[in-house]
Amino acid sequence: MSISAADYFRAKLRCEIDVMEVAESEPGSLVVVDTRRQSSWDHGHIPGAVHIPTAQIPAAARDLVPADSQVVVYSWGPGCNGSTFAALAFAELGYAVKEMIGGIEYWVRNGLPVETAEGTVQSKPDALVTAHTS
Repeated sequence: MSISAADYFRAKLRCEIDVMEVAESEPGSLVVVDTRRQSSWDHGHIPGAVHIPTAQIPAAARDLVPADSQVVVYSWGPGCNGSTFAALAFAELGYAVKEMIGGIEYWVRNGLPVETAEGTVQSKPDALVTAHTS
């Protein structure tokens, strides 16, 4: 079965969300899930995110994420498809899920806060990837 380019891109956009849309979303409207391994989570993650490594989603999601949630998953960045596998796992469990394009890399490059063991840190936005100014 073949679909048109327009149908493909419409479907793709229904399944993706960019970092600024996540950052500017209404508090509590999304459950943001970091799908990376523990050491990556410890290195830094989006404040308020839930940590469920991709391989653990089938077993842990129902205990950590309410079934009626709008889930947003992320991993490292554009060079990593971990969040695609995670989005598929949530979708197969029946969750409404979107993949945050750009991952934590573009979150940081947009100058958004990152929670670390030392506290919350924030970098200057990279003018090459965002028009956002802090």
